[in-house]
Amino acid sequence: MAKCSNCGSEVPDGAGFCPKCGTPVKQFVEQPKLAYWGERFVAWIIDIVIVGAIVGVLRVFIGSAWPGYIWSAGLPNWFPFSDFGGSNVAYFLYWMLSEGMYGQSFGKIIMRIKVARLDGGVPNMGQAAIESVGKAFLLPIDVIVGWILYPSRRQRLFNYLSNTIVVRTTRTTT
Repeated sequence: MAKCSNCGSEVPDGAGFCPKCGTPVKQFVEQPKLAYWGERFVAWIIDIVIVGAIVGVLRVFIGSAWPGYIWSAGLPNWFPFSDFGGSNVAYFLYWMLSEGMYGQSFGKIIMRIKVARLDGGVPNMGQAAIESVGKAFLLPIDVIVGWILYPSRRQRLFNYLSNTIVVRTTRTTT
C-alpha cells in the first residue's frame, strides 16, 4: 500500500484519493525497489553463458571461414580493464536490443529484475546502447566507478550516463 504524501495514512490500491484527507492519488509515487548487486551479477552470468554458447557455436561453424581478426575485432588490447573483441560486440548487441525493446535480457527475466528509465519506463535504444557499452566493453571500470560514485542508486557508471536504474519486477497474478 502507498502512503499519502500529505497526511501519511495508508491508501488502498486503486483508490483515487486518500480516504483520510482527500489528497489525489497522482501525488503518490511509489519508489522502485532497486535490484541488489548480487542479483545483477547472477543475471549477467546467465547472459554471458547464453550469448557465449551462441558465439561459441558460431565460431565452430563459421569461424574457419572468417579471418581471425573478425573475432578479435582487430583492435589492440592495450587499454586497461577493457575488451573490444568480436564476442563483446555480440554481448553489446544482445543487451542493447533486449533491454532497449523489453527492458530485460534473459538473465534479468530469470532474476526478476529489469532496466528502467529514472521515471520507471522502458529505456529507449539510445539509453540501452549507452548502458550496454559499459557491460560489454568496460565492465571493471563501469562497476567500480559506479560503486564509488553512485552507491545509493546502485548504478554503474554507464547506468548513470544513460539515466537508467535496475529495479526488481513485481510478480503479477491473474
